[in-house]
Amino acid sequence: MLKRTGGCNCAQVKFEVSGRPVRVGLCHCQVCRKETGSLGNFFAVWEASHVSVTGETRSWKLLTDNRHFCPMCGSSVFAIVDGADEIEVRAGAFDDAPTDLSPTYELWVQRRERWLVGVASAEQHSGNRT
Repeated sequence: MLKRTGGCNCAQVKFEVSGRPVRVGLCHCQVCRKETGSLGNFFAVWEASHVSVTGETRSWKLLTDNRHFCPMCGSSVFAIVDGADEIEVRAGAFDDAPTDLSPTYELWVQRRERWLVGVASAEQHSGNRT
């Protein structure tokens, strides 16, 4: 089974995922832009049973999303949605780049930077997936 590893910048938090993700997305919402300090959030979602995390994280919550980061270096690493048995891993936190992951959907496309071209094969959503 395919395994991928990743973690934060200071190596205090590490994770391993196994198998293929349930889905891969790219979000341009204001929360994701501010959380990453960049143009959005490129992420992949795995069933929680396929993810292991070592090291202590801190988290903050907005509505239903518990966003985990390293308390030492501040790197955003993953998120867990209340009631879901899934973990949303920040694709930028993987050890190997580039990955073979490609977004199958984009969220909040009206907030996408004008110079950034949408992913041609991805579903385009004006807000969150429904």
